[in-house]
Amino acid sequence: MDVSLTTRRLRLRQPVPRDAERIALFLNNFAVSGNLSRVPYPYHLADAKAWLATWRPDEPPDRTGFALDLPGEGLIGQVSYHAGNDGAAVLGYWLAQPFWNRGFMSEAVAAAVDWYFAATAADRIRSGVFHFNQASLRIQRKLGFVETGECQLLCLARGEEVRHIDTELQRSVWAERRVA
Repeated sequence: MDVSLTTRRLRLRQPVPRDAERIALFLNNFAVSGNLSRVPYPYHLADAKAWLATWRPDEPPDRTGFALDLPGEGLIGQVSYHAGNDGAAVLGYWLAQPFWNRGFMSEAVAAAVDWYFAATAADRIRSGVFHFNQASLRIQRKLGFVETGECQLLCLARGEEVRHIDTELQRSVWAERRVA
């Protein structure tokens, strides 16, 4: 869906071709790409351009994503959904290393979750982290995601299957947290 969101510090907008250089710059960092399942390492400008060429702003909510735009800086990360094999949307995200530990990702994910539950009738969102990505797991727990199990998931950057902690956020939990 062609939508943009505004948070206290960020603009979440649709990715555009001019984002390619910043995407390549930030994902060609193993500290970032090594935490993601679908991103190779090294990551080149051609990878970013190829990915952006597949982007369609008219996709349904469970295949929508947002570039995280920090005013005065530009793209610093991304939050996106893809359709899971059980019908639930799967949330994924990454943040450029220079912007870690400043609360940007919690802010962006909260906005993307608010949007998703408002735009759909879905009762849950799935996500997860590789077992070593405790910072990302803390973000999910803070927002109400709970652990639902573990699996082995291919990490393209590492070239191997890695233990993955599966998480899920129920609409009812999100609604309670937003009211409180």
